[in-house]
Amino acid sequence: MSSEINSQVTGAWLESHDPGDRLFLKIGDLQLESGEILPDITIAYQTWGKLNGDKSNAILVNHALTGWSDVPGWLPSMVGPGLPLDSDKYFIICPNVIGGCQGSTGPSSIAPDGRRWGARFPTLTIRDMVQAEVALTDALGIPYYNLAVGPSLGGMRALEWAVQYPDRVRAICTIGSSAVATGDQIGSASIQIRAIKSDPNYFGGDYYDKELGPVEGMGIARRIAHLTYRTEYEMDLRFGRELQGDETGRFAVESYLDHQAAKLAKRFDANTYIVLTEAMNSHDIGRDRGGVVEALAKIEIPVVVVSIDTDRLFPPRLQEEIVEFAPTALPLVTITSPFGHDGFLIEVESVGNILRGALAAGTTTSK
Repeated sequence: MSSEINSQVTGAWLESHDPGDRLFLKIGDLQLESGEILPDITIAYQTWGKLNGDKSNAILVNHALTGWSDVPGWLPSMVGPGLPLDSDKYFIICPNVIGGCQGSTGPSSIAPDGRRWGARFPTLTIRDMVQAEVALTDALGIPYYNLAVGPSLGGMRALEWAVQYPDRVRAICTIGSSAVATGDQIGSASIQIRAIKSDPNYFGGDYYDKELGPVEGMGIARRIAHLTYRTEYEMDLRFGRELQGDETGRFAVESYLDHQAAKLAKRFDANTYIVLTEAMNSHDIGRDRGGVVEALAKIEIPVVVVSIDTDRLFPPRLQEEIVEFAPTALPLVTITSPFGHDGFLIEVESVGNILRGALAAGTTTSK
């Protein structure tokens, strides 16, 4: 079945593809926050280093929206021998999120009835994703993590770990993230979702048996998103009003955004884009917990909060809120960068130093 699907339909990893360094583990059924059951879940993940005898040296890395389990592929010089997340000392694990398209159960996966989930895939929340990560952790016999770290969507999940499972993690580090999705974020995201659903090749989400998928719609969504990931200053400094100088007559900035869209299409799926974006829109650490302030006030473990000074998608005030109301939060760490939200991908040295400090906070916490 998967061999019939080409890259003009989806860039998802499919069963016929080389698994690379992915490992796979079935965690059974999961009752979602909505009450629905997501059955027979597979988690694809990657690891570095070895678990010690009592399995007390684990670190959890949570990837961002379009990230995946291969941490060195999107956060270079961070995982490995002698690096900030030192695989000579620690066992580092990064699971592909449920709802994703890189091997964990998601819309492009084959459902129990033998068909791909497509439009039938249920709505997810951040808490559902974390519940799946906990199930994976249990299956691997890991009692707790010394650190749970993640940027953006990954930071949302790290914060949920701190609130809901404080006995399973010694410290968290949230980078360019927030305690709740804002109206501005939801507004931008809703336009991206509409772009995908407006593509005539979307077919209501059931496009895996078609010749073409909603690649153009996802490309528009990616272009919109990418502008929120970077800064006005960078776009003007790099491109200004320069033309690309080819037969298309495009501005250089158009060519750049076209390139970003084309890159994503090779490794991502439109349904996954919608599912994960809607999960981010649902993010509210205070839902059914008395509100954001009350939820943050209950955190008992060290929280390292990282802000990027030019981030217009997750502006610094959102990280300041976490620091203000989480009693165990360390002073806010700010990365100075001209690259906006994507600064966490680019300012590698700064991020590395921060992770070393966050890990020290976790390893000095007793359980």
